[in-house]
Amino acid sequence: MKKTVSTLRSISSKVKQRPVGMFGFTIVWVGQIISLLGTSMSNFALTIWAYEITGKATSLALIGFFFVTPMLIFSPFAGVIVDRYDRKLMMMVSDLAAGMATIVVLILYSTGNLQIWQLYITAAVSGLFQTFQWPAYSAAISMMIPKEQYGRANGMLSLAESGSNIFAPLLAGALLGVIGLSGILAIDIATFLFAIGALLVVSIPKPKVTAEGRASQGSIWKEAGTGFRYIVKRPSLLGLQTVFMLGNFFVSIPFAILAPMILASTGSDKIVFGSVSSAGAIGGVVGGLAMSAWGGPKRRVNGVLAGWAISSLLGTVLMGLGNGLAVWVAASFMGTFFNPIINGSNQAIWQAKVAPDLQGRVFSIRRLIAWFVTPAAMLVAGPLADRIFEPAMQAGGELSKAFSGLVGTGPGAGMSLLFIITGLMATLVGIGGYLVPAIRDVETILPDQDTLPESTGDSELEIAAV
Repeated sequence: MKKTVSTLRSISSKVKQRPVGMFGFTIVWVGQIISLLGTSMSNFALTIWAYEITGKATSLALIGFFFVTPMLIFSPFAGVIVDRYDRKLMMMVSDLAAGMATIVVLILYSTGNLQIWQLYITAAVSGLFQTFQWPAYSAAISMMIPKEQYGRANGMLSLAESGSNIFAPLLAGALLGVIGLSGILAIDIATFLFAIGALLVVSIPKPKVTAEGRASQGSIWKEAGTGFRYIVKRPSLLGLQTVFMLGNFFVSIPFAILAPMILASTGSDKIVFGSVSSAGAIGGVVGGLAMSAWGGPKRRVNGVLAGWAISSLLGTVLMGLGNGLAVWVAASFMGTFFNPIINGSNQAIWQAKVAPDLQGRVFSIRRLIAWFVTPAAMLVAGPLADRIFEPAMQAGGELSKAFSGLVGTGPGAGMSLLFIITGLMATLVGIGGYLVPAIRDVETILPDQDTLPESTGDSELEIAAV
């Protein structure tokens, strides 16, 4: 790994007159669109493969569990490394590791040795290195563009993710019969090169050190605790992430069983599943375009709280109420339309309030808080669906009398009911945020980071001993 890091640093240092500002950010953004398209295609194809092999929702939910868990465990230390070292380099290493994990899956599948438990391992490896990607990317934006553009830039990031997904399910579904899973995995590997290449040619300035940032320097253990202390000292930021923690728990359960719900309800109809997935991608694209052009509401906290309530109601709850393609497509679109507004507004708040030299550590802990309960949600999603709700919603089941008029009976009905329940809970989380002044008034309570004093010492971060 040291040799790989040294090589990437050497290549990067040779590139002269690298693009900066919004132009540089746009180059990185385009690279991410291409890379994410390949990733979405392979994820879709592997989801189909895994469900056909196991026929269980639990197996699919476990893949998500093993991806997210390493991200949570290593987040505090990843934030320290992101703040200490070159953020562009951290992003390149993360992309490279994800590509290598896909190569392993391709080799195993091509030799006839791929098993479901091996996807858990590769998901864990990808999740571990993804731990560095997000805080590095988020902190880099703060250094590349002015704060007035944060909302638009974050809308573009959501657009990149949704845009890469818009054709991926349909493309993967169509190509599976032509080039097979191995061909789709090969496409995914090739697209990682675009993301790395885009990063090689841009310039990402190093942050100036604030007084608080310099005071926090020390051993890796001390710096790992900086993000926790920073957020805990600011109840508004802690409250904001508590909204995401609770909301993520309630939406992660239905998200983990979306594929088995659609496939069970339709007799494993790949076209229907692909259409629902694509509708969600289209919703994300439209929402990302709106956020990119608009920049979000003037009071960004409204984008967060109202967005959570509306998207949970029109997305998750409506998905559970649907019993056919038309309603599923509408729910998938509405549920994802608000995601760029929610995430972009929240991201803009944090980028405006947290000093750039602390963002790696703070943003890593911020993700840890928001996603802390996600693995638990993914672990319970499969058993809830397979052992409780699905049997209870079969003809003559314990819940069928009370809810058959709402979701019907038979395969997929129990999972539909689970969608409705968790969606209503997530809606209440968004509404509840308005009842807490520290959350509702976060933008006026906390000062912007560009008004904070800088350190009088060296502007480069000192690398402390581990």
